[in-house]
Amino acid sequence: MTTVFEIPLSPQPTTMTIALGPTTYKLRFHYANVDQGGWLLDISDASGNALVCGIPLVTGADLLAQYAYLGFAGKLFVMTDGDRGAVPTFENLGDTAHVYFATS
Repeated sequence: MTTVFEIPLSPQPTTMTIALGPTTYKLRFHYANVDQGGWLLDISDASGNALVCGIPLVTGADLLAQYAYLGFAGKLFVMTDGDRGAVPTFENLGDTAHVYFATS
């Protein structure tokens, strides 16, 4: 059975420790304030060892698909209220733009 939950965010850079499936990770959400920039995600193991850095928060795709070899136990995706294809802005992450994890 698939379980979907929203990762609690607010429109500010954030670092958190969270269980994604059976494994605990450190997630760092940060904003690149440059042309064509946007929100980025770094994922580390529970000890802080970097696993993946600089994943852009884009809509319409499983953000973890290309990292399947790392054994993530689900999918990570982004959706924006009213326009599911709209990329999160600095102001709306956690408000109308949401990041979800769905267990496999």
